[in-house]
Amino acid sequence: MAPDAFLADYLPIVLFLGIAGVMSALMIGASMLVGKSRPDSEKLSAYECGFPPFADARSKFDVRFYLVAILFIIFDLEVAFLFPWAVSLGALGAFGFWSMVAFLGVLSVGFIYEWKKGALDWE
Repeated sequence: MAPDAFLADYLPIVLFLGIAGVMSALMIGASMLVGKSRPDSEKLSAYECGFPPFADARSKFDVRFYLVAILFIIFDLEVAFLFPWAVSLGALGAFGFWSMVAFLGVLSVGFIYEWKKGALDWE
């Protein structure tokens, strides 16, 4: 393959990236020129979840926040694995099916353990 043909294959990508860069710069520049910037103490203050900060940011959190976050990540990943598995189940066959059953079994045992330990009770 000649170098000219190789470069010609990538020309549309380079053009696309160039146009995207120019458009981005134009939009940012236009917003800086047109937009009014009037900062005040209220706009520059820290903002947390709709409430003004009332304590030191380095204070300790209750461990239940971390437990809920970890449980969310575990079950979010489970759902992320279920979608591709469901799409390709026909190609995976019986081995793919029983592998996912074992995976869901391990996650179910973990969920039941957390439930029995009271990690899901918020009191």
